[in-house]
Amino acid sequence: MPIYEKALKMLADENISALKKLLNEEDLVDLVQLMRQLDPDLRVICFRLLNKDLAMDLFERLEVELQEELITDFAESEANETFKELAPDDRVRLLDELPARVAKKLLQNLSKEERDQTSELLGYEDETAGRMMTPEYVRFRQGTTVQEAIEKLRVIGDDKETIYNIYVTDQTRILEGTVSLEDLLMAEPDQKIEEIMDDDPIRVTTTMDQEEVARILQDQDMLAVPVVDNENRLVGLVTVDDALDVLEEETTEDIFEMAGLSALREEEAGKSRRVIDGSLPEIWRVRLPFLLIALAGGLMAGVVIEGFEDTLEAIAAVAIFIPVIMDMGGNVGTQSSTIFARGLVLGHINVRRFLRYFFKEMAVGITMGTLLGLPAGFIAYLWQAEPGFGLAVGISLALTVTLASTLGFLIPFILYKLNLDQAAGSDPIITTLKDITGLVIYFMSVQIFLSHLM
Repeated sequence: MPIYEKALKMLADENISALKKLLNEEDLVDLVQLMRQLDPDLRVICFRLLNKDLAMDLFERLEVELQEELITDFAESEANETFKELAPDDRVRLLDELPARVAKKLLQNLSKEERDQTSELLGYEDETAGRMMTPEYVRFRQGTTVQEAIEKLRVIGDDKETIYNIYVTDQTRILEGTVSLEDLLMAEPDQKIEEIMDDDPIRVTTTMDQEEVARILQDQDMLAVPVVDNENRLVGLVTVDDALDVLEEETTEDIFEMAGLSALREEEAGKSRRVIDGSLPEIWRVRLPFLLIALAGGLMAGVVIEGFEDTLEAIAAVAIFIPVIMDMGGNVGTQSSTIFARGLVLGHINVRRFLRYFFKEMAVGITMGTLLGLPAGFIAYLWQAEPGFGLAVGISLALTVTLASTLGFLIPFILYKLNLDQAAGSDPIITTLKDITGLVIYFMSVQIFLSHLM
């Protein structure tokens, strides 16, 4: 049984001790996936059951959006403790997403040193080395012996981002060189650290673009690169894990740009913001017209049913399958429109070649309609012991599913071409058209195949 289902069952049974044991023994990758699946209130409960070290490891691996939700759902003391445990660069990334009120309160509860580190990073331009770096590095001054460096590493190593690269500076923090942990351990104890350092290390400046920094780390196969200011003073380092995140993000943006989808993403993001963060009148303007269309369609469906009132009176069993025909069509239409919307935004659907996708979806609808219509028709036949009834139900369901599937691609495409909000408009329009046509198809099939009973 997947961890998600196990966790839900234990929560439902209020078996908290078993849930705590399960969570703390689970793989970190599975825990990340679990946090993504859980509702916010359940996510907080599960997070609180984790051991502190595991909880912090998990928190740092979560997307910023999930981190934000957890922080805002925590009690104040929990939020402060979690926030303090984050690396300074991770703190800055989270602060960018949090509401100003929450961010201010969290900053106020940091120690002066932690607040200074975080504020220093916040002072750098977005998407630069200064913004993504961490000030948690190991630095020794010239004149330090190898033995002294090793002893100090044992004391401070746990608190630093990485100890595999050690930086050597003068009294004013000017970067003079770097020493690998391997070289340090292999050197003679009484040697000066500057005697074994690389005196011309690769470095980046605080103003360098984050993608360029990530490329340097990738090309040079480095675990970390030092960051210096305009006066060559060491101020932080960028680690390879942060670089990988940047490369993934930048590569995704480049792919969207190459595919000509950046404008589409921004346009869809704007529509999404309007229906989520807009005022009530703004939301009404987007959503209400489509719902009025659905209301009118529902009334028209009632008119269709009234038009076949004689059929219903003659064969009462016909009414039993009306919900089946309407609901299956609605489910298929919603499914298809969701697939279209996702494919469009992700670049999997090229609108210039829409007919190719449209006809493929039509073929999918025909095959799914057949696979659903056959068992439904057979059940109807067995139930009523009437072959004509089975044919009417089976053929109606097959045609309705085919129609709903094609409408699921066609309607969002038309709304997209008209620059209307497909997320708000597709389903109401599809449901309206599908209900009316599905009922007409069903009743016409009944009249054709069951005319001898009427």
